Formats: sequence, structure tokens, C-alpha cells
Amino acid sequence: MVKDLNEAVELSNMIAPEHLELSVQNPFELLSKIKNAGAIFMGHYTPEAIGDYFAGPNHTLPTGGTARFSSPLGTYDFFKRSSIISYSKDTFLKHKDHVFRLAKSEDLDAHALSVKVRQN
Repeated sequence: MVKDLNEAVELSNMIAPEHLELSVQNPFELLSKIKNAGAIFMGHYTPEAIGDYFAGPNHTLPTGGTARFSSPLGTYDFFKRSSIISYSKDTFLKHKDHVFRLAKSEDLDAHALSVKVRQN
């Protein structure tokens, strides 16, 4: 039992449910507070079965609380992406010592060396 909707939202975000029904008078007022849920069903007339069988979203959802760090399966999961990283010389020189120390603290000597050889 929770004392109010704010506490309910807090608890829900901790649980990170696969399915979350916001069966309240104004569900859209709560939506921005929901951070962790696989699928969110809005209002009294949107039961889970609507999403599972008829409304059309993908039903491959994060389970077991994994909605804290994972999303429902979507088309974006089938696209290959790459991270692009670019530092200027000045920015590299500003941060090199921190990166070097982090690499050394993890015993990643080659990573540390990749920073050291670029210091000049």
C-alpha cells in the first residue's frame, strides 16, 4: 500500500515493471514521472490486453526489472550503429592525465600507453 500517487510512481520506477497500467483519472499527468517500465498502458480503458493483442506495439519487453536499463525491442535494435569520438589536441592535452590514470588503475597498460605516446 502506498500513501499517494507520487509514492506509487517512485515504487514503480524501482520495480521497473514489464507492464505498467496507469489506471488513474489523468494518466498523462503521471507519464513524465515514469522512468522505468517496458510498456505503459494509459487510463481505465487501456488494459494490458489492448497492447498485447491489438494496439500494435512490439510485445518483446524487458522483464525482471530490466526496464531500469533496457527498452522494448524495436526496429532500432536491427540497425548497426557506431560511436564517433573526436578530440582536438587541446582537449586531449586537457584530459590526458585523467585518462592515463584511469587506464593504469584498471591495469590496461596498452590503453595508458596509447595516451602517453600522444602527449607530445
